[in-house]
Amino acid sequence: MNDTVKTQPRRLLVFCPNWVGDVVMATPALNCLRQNFPDAELIGVIRNYVQGVVKDGPWFDQIIGCDDKTTKGFYKLVQTIRSLNPDVAIVLPSSIRSALTMRLGGVREIYGYRRNGRSLLMTGGPKPIRAQNGILPVPMVEYYMEICRWLHLEIPEKTKPSLFLSDSLQEKGDHLLDSYGIRPHDIVIGINPGAKFGSSKCWPPRYFAELAELFKARWDCKILLFVGPGEDQIAESIMEISKTSIFNTGPDRVDLALLKPLIRRCQLLVTNDTGPRHYAVAFDVPVVVIMGPTDPRYTATNLEKTVVLQEELDCSPCHRRECPHDHDCMQRISPQAVFEASQKLLEISA
Repeated sequence: MNDTVKTQPRRLLVFCPNWVGDVVMATPALNCLRQNFPDAELIGVIRNYVQGVVKDGPWFDQIIGCDDKTTKGFYKLVQTIRSLNPDVAIVLPSSIRSALTMRLGGVREIYGYRRNGRSLLMTGGPKPIRAQNGILPVPMVEYYMEICRWLHLEIPEKTKPSLFLSDSLQEKGDHLLDSYGIRPHDIVIGINPGAKFGSSKCWPPRYFAELAELFKARWDCKILLFVGPGEDQIAESIMEISKTSIFNTGPDRVDLALLKPLIRRCQLLVTNDTGPRHYAVAFDVPVVVIMGPTDPRYTATNLEKTVVLQEELDCSPCHRRECPHDHDCMQRISPQAVFEASQKLLEISA
């Protein structure tokens, strides 16, 4: 039975998702909570490495860094929550740990999905839709919004991800773009070859290198290579193989906050199925997604300026971090196919 928040919260805690893309896809739910509880103090509990995603956003009055995967970090977070004495918690991740943290932190009302054996820890919340083979994959934007619907909150007309950046962050981004020689009239294309999830999501570096050459020949554009932590070797391979000029952002250690003005400047982003893809959606930047082992149903929303390229194989979607075979799901998507999809998308978006 659907319910509502029993207490009009004075202080509402929101436990945010763990992955960059999921945090972006949770922003419609964050907007909904902010609009429905305008007088409450909203506090975001979010992993340290993804705080740049929500930086400068209007959702939270306070942010608590989360490092609960160690025993010490777990109990520190519990103690912090106890000291804040929140009335209500909305738990967006589906793990037992996230709900247990709220319960041990003394939160009186806890709402989130009742799954993974954690129903007894929750005050209430929806149950995921089940199919014959388990839980039915649904777009994560809608998955998080369903918690708000279950609580009978007023739902905004648009459930599109949004991101924000301050004037100072924009200025910092402009300064970096200027250092690359990028001018206002230039066509800028971003390529994002990594994936924190694992190598199974990564299109081959030599394909990105060839694609960059195709872009440069067609549009005489400026190409930005986005590099995350631990992806320097991928970037170096692309730089070594490609015969065209590419601006490698790796040495500038672009974090998740600074990435926002850079992606917003692009006319097109080509990426694996990973966090920056959702930055592009939030900023209305056309994006070509090269998808391998993941199920496209988790992200099948707000696709007006998105093209998803995926090979349908017997083994996909496998959701493995590393491919135990020949990585055919990515190897079979050619640079020419990605180029043609990019050209069509740019023509439609022009």
